[in-house]
Amino acid sequence: MTTPSDLASAIKAARRALKLRQAELAAAAGVGVRFLVELEAGKPTAQVGKMLAVLGALGLDCQLVPRSGKAPERRSP
Repeated sequence: MTTPSDLASAIKAARRALKLRQAELAAAAGVGVRFLVELEAGKPTAQVGKMLAVLGALGLDCQLVPRSGKAPERRSP
């Protein structure tokens, strides 16, 4: 996943596969329905802690892996 929209689509698909309504998932994750609606819409400024709570409520983990063929960019101070 490389964009907020990619993550949004994955979260929405996982919620639908579990046959959960947005309100049900929001309650299970301890977040507001509005937050979940915005997260599923691909809001780029969604809070990471809340996003991780939603993933946890869906039974999902977040894993960071290097992109194939790309070296990390080095920033100079």
